[in-house]
Amino acid sequence: MVGCLLGDGRGIYDPGLPDDRMLLGMKGSFNEMESSLLRQRSHDARRQKAERGELFLNLPAGYVKVGRDAIALDPDQRVRDAVRHVFRKFTELRSIRQVFLWFRQEGVELPYRSLDTGVHGWRVAWKLPVYNTVHQILTNPIYAGAYAYGRRRRRRVIEEGLRRIVNEVRRNPEDWAILIRDNHEGYISWEEYERNRGLITANEPKIKGAVREGGALLTGLLRCGHCTHKLQVVYSGNSGVGRYLCQGRRSHTDGTTCISFGAGDVDEAVAAAVLRAVEPLGVEAALGALKERGKEAAERARLAELALEEARFQAEQARARFEAVDPRNRNVIGNLSRAWEERLEVVREREARLEAARSQLQLQEPTPCERAAYLALGADLEQAWNHEKVTTAMRKHILRTVLVEIIVTVSAERIDLALHWEGGDHTELSVRRRKSGQARIAADADTGVMIRELARLMPDRAITAFLNRAGKRTGKGNAWTEARVRAWRSHHGIAVYREGERQERNELTQTEAAARLKVSARTMNRLIRRGVVPARQACKGAPWVISADALELPEVAWALKKGVYPPAPDDEQKTFCFQ
Repeated sequence: MVGCLLGDGRGIYDPGLPDDRMLLGMKGSFNEMESSLLRQRSHDARRQKAERGELFLNLPAGYVKVGRDAIALDPDQRVRDAVRHVFRKFTELRSIRQVFLWFRQEGVELPYRSLDTGVHGWRVAWKLPVYNTVHQILTNPIYAGAYAYGRRRRRRVIEEGLRRIVNEVRRNPEDWAILIRDNHEGYISWEEYERNRGLITANEPKIKGAVREGGALLTGLLRCGHCTHKLQVVYSGNSGVGRYLCQGRRSHTDGTTCISFGAGDVDEAVAAAVLRAVEPLGVEAALGALKERGKEAAERARLAELALEEARFQAEQARARFEAVDPRNRNVIGNLSRAWEERLEVVREREARLEAARSQLQLQEPTPCERAAYLALGADLEQAWNHEKVTTAMRKHILRTVLVEIIVTVSAERIDLALHWEGGDHTELSVRRRKSGQARIAADADTGVMIRELARLMPDRAITAFLNRAGKRTGKGNAWTEARVRAWRSHHGIAVYREGERQERNELTQTEAAARLKVSARTMNRLIRRGVVPARQACKGAPWVISADALELPEVAWALKKGVYPPAPDDEQKTFCFQ
């Protein structure tokens, strides 16, 4: 039998077949070809409409369709304000999750599109948002006034001999099939959308990571200068002491840690560099904070007002439906009465919420004293940085705002940092690397020397009084107490002072030496200042220590006999020469 296939094989031409069967096969082939052509034309027409920016299927909350081929902002002011508030909160909190949690905690509802099976079709409804609601608003380019088509792609792949369809999301605007900027009015600019998209991408753990709990300030900003991997942070101890480390070698080479160093000194050095860089903008930032202080409360009160207006409108509609029904129709009047009462309950709830929002707004108005305090903090950024109300998360946000990345290289003695600033500038820092076992928070070296010297002269209580009079502080900035002096001595292995210890070493104080020489304390001080009597002093203001043998020197006896002990020289005193 000689024959051939037509089309996709459904129609078979064979001279031996009857004419009706041959015509039937040819008809099936032509139908299949026509269906394919119609499908292709439909796809082409749809793409051409998308290229003109006129193809809109399901619009998100905040937009309505105008005519057949255009869209516009939703005329409902409550919807507009709610959508704009999402973008404002993201600018403040810089994290989708934090924005979502804020709306949930504050009980602020957001609009969403709900399919009404009645005659209305899609309508706007309100509810407390879920994470996906906030994510869709912040990532959809339609809110930036741009038309995008082809953000998703379907691919067919063969896995284990089976065909599977894979849906992919194209994240970069350059990969979208169609992108038309300024196609319609947006809630934000395209530049702000790009900035938000970059921040969302940076919040991914594999890139920079969002701000998280923990005392280390540079989490997500540090990159190893030896192997180019991102540095991680680990915490140890009850105090949560942070330590940065690079795990590049652990997974790629010999399984060891590439570099590792404590977070404290590096965090302080970078924070100081940032404060120096932004110090000229301190007062301007304080004035901006005063303006922004009441804006959040005002926006919350505004949303509460709009929600109350809508609730009153719905209650009025329920009342009108109730009054339009014949009271004798008991089957209907009961349900309408119940619906009206439910709407009135919503009105009462939103009135209470509005009253609370207005009360909070009044509390946000700064007093003259608070305004002066804001300006003082703006002039002294270091004081503002260390303020008790400034959280670690706020400090991390400030650092991430001005810094892009920090490249770290470590040597035996130094930790070198290359700060990459927003705008393209670079700054190099070098931090001394602490030796193993050396504490970061410790009293300064001068204080330590003083305690060692004084511990051989006086008991702990007297040492405490002397250190506080001299203005010395502990490593944490606290005043000295007898218990702290005792702990410091114990940690450094210094024995406690014993009564009679100086006498055993044949040492005298200035008062004791003056009594032995039978001179006044002032005279003794002049002898010491002039160098007649050898004496030593731990520091300025500390008691003089004199060896008893020094009082037997001939120079001392001669000075006392001749009375050669003039006042101590004064550097500011001038000498007059008379001719």
